[in-house]
This record gives sequence, structure tokens and C-alpha cells, in this order.
Amino acid sequence: MTEKREVNVLIIEDNENFARLVQIYLRRFQEIKFNIIWKENGEQGINELKENQDIDIILMDYFLPGQNGLDTTLQLRDNGITTPVIFLTVNKDFNLALEVMKAGVSDYIVKEEISTPVFPKILLSVLEKRELQNKLDQLEISSKRLEALQSLAADITTDLEPLLQEMKTISTELLAKHQTEKTSNYLNIINDSVQRIQTKVEKLKEIKEDKTVTYVKDLEMIDLS
Repeated sequence: MTEKREVNVLIIEDNENFARLVQIYLRRFQEIKFNIIWKENGEQGINELKENQDIDIILMDYFLPGQNGLDTTLQLRDNGITTPVIFLTVNKDFNLALEVMKAGVSDYIVKEEISTPVFPKILLSVLEKRELQNKLDQLEISSKRLEALQSLAADITTDLEPLLQEMKTISTELLAKHQTEKTSNYLNIINDSVQRIQTKVEKLKEIKEDKTVTYVKDLEMIDLS
């Protein structure tokens, strides 16, 4: 039996009864297991998010005591917390929607809608958009890294190729002049090393993807295999 996908939802809502209703309606959804954490104000919600890195999405009442939902969202962003936020409001308000969207809120839902089948689907839609955006961001980062690697590779190979060729020429000439076994062994080792480096340089010139492997602990190296 395939395990259900789990989604961790933080509800920031001063009405505990309403928060329980949200929990009830989300748990009726059969396709996803929604795990609910409830906090009654923005300060508690922010503290939870600072300590808990597993929150997938935030449902937040706009009208919170003390600090409203918009101010709480702005504070979250100031703290580097980018978890998607969906606002819970009592009615559709175009000006409010415009205001919260400018603050980076993903969507907003009228509270009456929590009992409808569309409610969990809105949450999943927001999560899918976030996942897609993360993938696009990673692709952009990877593309920029590849451009940087290709530029670096061009600089390195331009400097290295003449030196390697000169080393190979010198070692070959010395090998022809010195016939002792010990000297020949050393020169052959040098030639083999130069050849291996030249092979890596050729691969470095042809690098087509941002591919790195772990070398030691947190240190990574370009994979030229």
C-alpha cells in the first residue's frame, strides 16, 4: 500500500474553534495527509517557523490581534522565511487581495470556502507552484554555474595547454638522451602524468553540464568522468 504524501500546515488564527474546523475539513481529504499545527497569533507563528523547518504552507488569518496577517508576513520575509502563505479572510476584497499579493502572499481564501472540496486543492496548487518555482530557480542557478565553469575552463585551458605541451616535449627529448632505467622510469611517469592532465583539460574544454561530486566532506569537485 502506497503511503500518502504528508503536508505540514501551520494555521495562524486567533479563533481556536475555526482552527479546529480547518483541521477537520483538511483531514477529510483522502489523497493527502495534512498535519496541522495551530498558533493563535503572529508572534507564536513566527517562533514556530524559526524552530520548525518542516512547515510546508501557512494558513493565516488577516485580522490577528496585535500584529495583523500582513505585518506578520512581512516580518516572516524579513527573517528569510519563504514558506508560502495563504490568507484567510471573511470576504472577497480586491484592494486587500492586491495589497497582500504585493507582499508575496500566494493566495487568499474566504473562510466560508474551507468546507468546500476546492479548499485542499488550493493548498496543493500553491505547493505545486512553489515546487515548480524552486525547480526553475535551481535550473537558473545551474545554468549560471555552468556559464561560470565554462568561462573558468576556457581561462585555465588557455594557460595550461602550452605549458603541458612544453613539458611533454622536454620530457620526450630527455627520454631520448638518457637511457638509464631509473631516469627512463621517471620520465615515463612524467609523460603519463602530462597525458592524463591533457585528457582532463580536453574534457574541461568540452564541459556541457553543471555536474559536481563530493570530494572531501563539504568540498566538491567538477566531475570530468
